[in-house]
Amino acid sequence: MIIVTSDTIPGKKIVKTIGMVKGNTIRARAVGRDILAGLKQLVGGEIQEYTKLMAESREQAIDRMIVSATETGANAIVAVRFSTSEIMSAAAEILIYGTAVVVEDGEE
Repeated sequence: MIIVTSDTIPGKKIVKTIGMVKGNTIRARAVGRDILAGLKQLVGGEIQEYTKLMAESREQAIDRMIVSATETGANAIVAVRFSTSEIMSAAAEILIYGTAVVVEDGEE
């Protein structure tokens, strides 16, 4: 599956536009991570526990979007965007969406 943030893919021609596909996940922070993050705030620097949590969340959302696109017969997704929103004080949603398309070799 080709996934790009642009509207076109160099060297490929979009022969069919299928429509929007998306994937999302909602993750809650763990108490243990919050304690470690609180300690890290005292000294500054990256909060690696949250960085890892967000990276895992993004990958899960991407995987779900790919499944959705594959089910439609797409072989690429263009115009991909991420969105994040807070659901409650300790949980956030990661949403990824784009346009499922069928591409073939050749310039647009």
